[in-house]
Amino acid sequence: MALTQMEREAIAEARAVRGETRRPTVAALEDILHEAIPVLDHGLVRVVDYMGDDGAIVQAARVSYGRGTTRWRDDRSLIRYLMRHRHTTPFEMCEIKFHIKLPIFVARQWIRHRMASVNEQSARYSIVDREFYLPQPEDLGVQSRSNRQGRGDPLPPARAAEVLRLLREDAERCYVHYLDLLNEDEQGRARHPDEQGLARELSRMNLTLNYYTQWYWKIDLHNLLHFLRLRMDAHAQKEIRLYAEVIGDIVARWVPHAWEAFCDYRLKGAELSRQELEAVRCLARGEQPDLTALGLSAREQAEFRQKLGLDGGS
Repeated sequence: MALTQMEREAIAEARAVRGETRRPTVAALEDILHEAIPVLDHGLVRVVDYMGDDGAIVQAARVSYGRGTTRWRDDRSLIRYLMRHRHTTPFEMCEIKFHIKLPIFVARQWIRHRMASVNEQSARYSIVDREFYLPQPEDLGVQSRSNRQGRGDPLPPARAAEVLRLLREDAERCYVHYLDLLNEDEQGRARHPDEQGLARELSRMNLTLNYYTQWYWKIDLHNLLHFLRLRMDAHAQKEIRLYAEVIGDIVARWVPHAWEAFCDYRLKGAELSRQELEAVRCLARGEQPDLTALGLSAREQAEFRQKLGLDGGS
C-alpha cells in the first residue's frame, strides 16, 4: 500500500491531536487510532473515531447511571450472557467509524450490509486514482463446481500469468481512455485546452471493477459483528475476508469481552436445528442416529457431520 505525501501528512496530523475527555476510552484502540492498516495491494483500513467500550454494553444492559462498581469478571459474565441469549440492543450502544479503501467489486459486496452509515468518494466530483487491484497468482482459481459464487483450485501457472496480464492491460488501457474522456490529467489539468472533456459522472463508467474506491463507514457493534460473522467465514470471498480479518483484530482491541463472547458463541460456535439436536441426543446416548429418518437432506447431513467434525464432513 503506497500513501501519497499528502495522505501521510494528514494521518500524522490526525494522530498528533490530543484532547481531554470525560467519556470512556480504550488504550489499545487509541494506540492505532488513525493508523492506516494495509489490506490487499493498495487498500487500507483506518479507525477514525469510536464511542463506547465493554463497559458501555454492561451499562446499557443494567440501565445504570454510571459505569458501576461490579468486578471485571462480572462484566465479562454479563456480556457472555447477552451474546449467548441474543440480547442485541446493548451491543448497539457502541459505534465505530472507519476509513476504508477497497476495490469497487469488494465495495459492491460490502454495501449489502445496509445497517451502517456510508459516505463514498464521488467520482462525479474527483478524478479516480490510477490504482487497481491485481490478485496474487495463487488466488486465481477456477469456478467452483460446488459453490456457484466461489472459486475452486488455482489456475495452472501459465494460465494465471496470462490472466494477470489481461487484467493489468485492461485496467491500464481503461484508465488511459478515462483520462482521454475527461480531457484531464490525474491532477485535474486540461490535457487539450481547446477541447471539451466528457463529464466526470459519465467518464467514470469506463473504469473496471478492480479500481479502488474509498469511504467512511460508521456502524454499531451489533451490526458490525453480524458483518464479521459472514465475511470472516471461510466461504466468504478472500478479498473481503482479508478486510474483515483486519477489522476483527481492531474489534478485539476495542471490546475484548464482547469479542471473546462473539468468537465463542457465533464465529467459532455452531447452531443446531431441531433434527440436528435430536441426532446429538442420540449420539450422547451411544446410539447411531438415522439422519434421513430425522428429515435431513443429503446436504444437511454433510453440514451436520462437518459441524461435529465427523467423517470430514462427507
